[in-house]
Amino acid sequence: MKGIRHLADHLDISIGTVSRALNGRPDVKEETRNRVLEAARKLGYVPNQSGRSLRQGTTNIIGFMIQTGTEINGQGDTFFMSVFDGVQEVFARHKLDLVALLCSSQEDPAEYLRRAVARGFADGLILSATQRQDARVQLLAERNIPFVTLGRTLTDAGQPWLDLDFEGMAQASIDRLVARGHRRIAITRPHDDANLGYIFVERCREALAAHGLTLEEKLVFRSTPNEAGGYQIGRDLLALEERPTAIVLINETIAIGLYRALSEAGVRPGSDIAVIGRHSPHAHFLSPSLTCFRLSLHDLGIALAETLLSSMPAFTQHYPDAPVNRLWPMELVDGESDAFRAHKS
Repeated sequence: MKGIRHLADHLDISIGTVSRALNGRPDVKEETRNRVLEAARKLGYVPNQSGRSLRQGTTNIIGFMIQTGTEINGQGDTFFMSVFDGVQEVFARHKLDLVALLCSSQEDPAEYLRRAVARGFADGLILSATQRQDARVQLLAERNIPFVTLGRTLTDAGQPWLDLDFEGMAQASIDRLVARGHRRIAITRPHDDANLGYIFVERCREALAAHGLTLEEKLVFRSTPNEAGGYQIGRDLLALEERPTAIVLINETIAIGLYRALSEAGVRPGSDIAVIGRHSPHAHFLSPSLTCFRLSLHDLGIALAETLLSSMPAFTQHYPDAPVNRLWPMELVDGESDAFRAHKS
């Protein structure tokens, strides 16, 4: 692979002329332009992207910020890898590259992002793990950096967002379980201040109220989004003097830990307690099969990328119909884990 200086020496013309020819400048003779392009092809010329970025004020890099510890452990290896695949499929059309920004669970996300922004290495950003109040949103808005959030937040800067339809999941789950006679229904939520937890709990509360039921606070279990969190939920649930007859799990992988805790106590999902969760590749190995909500993570990644690019002037014309501020649907897949019917009282 040869650089621009080697190309100029080979043609015996100035570096400036070669650069203008490669960039399609009109002040270069057509004959010279053709000579430069032909030589570049034969010599395998590769442009210096960092130098070009400095001149054009762009990097052709998009950052995707995720937090280790809470997101990577458990669901992250399957959830984010599938989302990344969809995102990069779109970026590849425009010769853009995706870089994962990994913020430690021990560091303040806003401070981490402020440091990353100061380096100026990305043209746009995708934020995940949105909090109830999220300082990162205001930071990016003030710096006029294009971004989209995977998740909603009460911090509103008019930014585009996509979020999983947790309201729809809550409503469908509660309606299904109540129709099967359940009156004491437990739910889970993230252990931290993630906004999705507030959304999910509130809709579950509203759905139960519509059936004349209440959501008991002791039946709202917080956990980390991994197998260990699910196991602890199972232990806490089993320790209750009056156990719930059903539980709805908001995270993908906690079902695995929950199944383990129930199994150790001789309690079988689908026979002794109804369980509804979210789909993950691991769910295929659970017995009884998990009734769960499924979505296309690859398609979600495509939508995230197109939504971001639609807000960036250089790409807006390519994505006039990109989804903006949209709830991403989840499909309920029947399994055996919620076959247990409670007696109505």
